[in-house]
Parts: sequence; structure tokens; C-alpha cells
Amino acid sequence: MPRITGADLQLGYHGRTVVHGAGISLRAGRVTALVGPNGSGKSTLLRALARLHRPDAGTLRVGEEAVDALAMSRREFARLVTLLAQSRPTPTGLSVADVVGFGRHPHRGRWRAGDPDGPAAVARAMAVTRIEELADRPVDELSGGQLQRVWLASCLAQDAGVLLLDEPTTFLDLRFQVELLDLVRDLADQDGVAIGVVLHDLDQAAAVADEVVLLAEGRIRAAGPPADVLTTELLTDVYGIRIEVDHDPRTGALRTRPVGRHPSRVPAAAPRR
Repeated sequence: MPRITGADLQLGYHGRTVVHGAGISLRAGRVTALVGPNGSGKSTLLRALARLHRPDAGTLRVGEEAVDALAMSRREFARLVTLLAQSRPTPTGLSVADVVGFGRHPHRGRWRAGDPDGPAAVARAMAVTRIEELADRPVDELSGGQLQRVWLASCLAQDAGVLLLDEPTTFLDLRFQVELLDLVRDLADQDGVAIGVVLHDLDQAAAVADEVVLLAEGRIRAAGPPADVLTTELLTDVYGIRIEVDHDPRTGALRTRPVGRHPSRVPAAAPRR
């Protein structure tokens, strides 16, 4: 299973730097959550790890070799690293099974040949994302949440050792949010996959991650175990709003609570009759 590492990464758009000197390492069997306010550089950093955003400075390595120095095609890189982006186009005229099968493209030769493990990989990906019953449905008839699970299944069918997820719980209802996070944890613990995931829900990040990377204004403010990074002081400073952090007395799980202008509002009691 490969490890992917970025060191001193500087990333920008049209001459404007949006990520400054970032260092991050995704290791086999571990989940790393990237959190921070909108515009802090989380998605850009994830895209750089997927080789979709070329750094202005710094190095990106797979294992011990710099990516720029590798004689590695896009197909070969895709066997190692896969990305579930925030948004993808909705194809027309294709079934769910067709779209999930796209995940096998790095393993196929011309004319979709030479992939004996493909059918089993596609079936497993559809099973763990619970979309088997949708296999023959046209993807352009699906809800946003269903389509999100289809694209996730396509990434899983790719069988890459590094899985990058950009806000994967978007569009999902509570049940499938929980199931997705459980799946992320299983992929790391049971299959040894290295996972990097962008999340806005801090409680979800605390629950699923081995390491949390907190970004603000394009810089990494803190990185480490969730309890060390998700503190009242750091979060309040980074988000610009009071965020209380404590632990659930029953489960011990870390939990956060933003404090707005009406922190103690209690619904009025119903009038007596």
C-alpha cells in the first residue's frame, strides 16, 4: 500500500497563492481529516495530492519517489490514488453499473479487456455502498444522495491504495453519512487504505480520523490526534466564533458546539388550556 506525502507545498491560481508551505502525509491504514473554514485551502490541497493541481513549489511523493520524477502515466498513478471530488457531471444514457465500472479504467487495456478482477471489484463496491438495487437505473434519474454513492462506488472499484474524499457526506441523509464514515474506517482498518478526507462536520472528523489537519487562510494551523487539534482555543480562533469542545459523558466521544447569538434559547412552553 503506497504512502503519499506533500512537503512545503505552495499552491495557487493565476498567480495568487492559496496554500502556503503545507506538509501532509497519508499513511496506509490511517484516516486523515482536513478541516477548516471555507476558502482555507482544503480542497486545493487534496487535489494536489491527486495530481490534479500542480504545485508552484514543494514536492509530492508516492512512497519514496517524487511524483515529478516518476515515469508514471495517469493510468499508472490512478492504480495508486483515487479522488472523489466535490462535484462531477451527471452522465446521460448510462446505467449505475456502467458508471461504477468506470472505476476499473486504470486496470483495463484497450477495448475494456484484460481485467479479470474487474467484475468482483465492481460487485464489492456496489455492495458496500448499498446500490446493488440501482444497478440498472439510469444515473440521470437518481437523487443527489444516490448519485454520490454511485461515484463513491466507482472510486472504490478502482482498488487504489490511497483514497481521497472531498466532502463525501454532501447530499447524504443521516443514515448514509454514518454508513459512509463507518466504511471509511473499515477501509483503513481492514484493507490498509490510506485515506484523506475533507469534512466540515467537526464531530464527524473527530469520530473517524486518526489525525486531523486544521487549515486557516491557506496555512496548516495544527495537525495531530483529534483531541489535540479540536480544542476550544484553536477552533474559536480559526473559525472566528466561540466553539465549545467537550466529551460525551456516555461514550467519551469528542463533540463541538458553536455558540451563536442565541445560545440559551429554550422553546416556549405550550399554553395551558
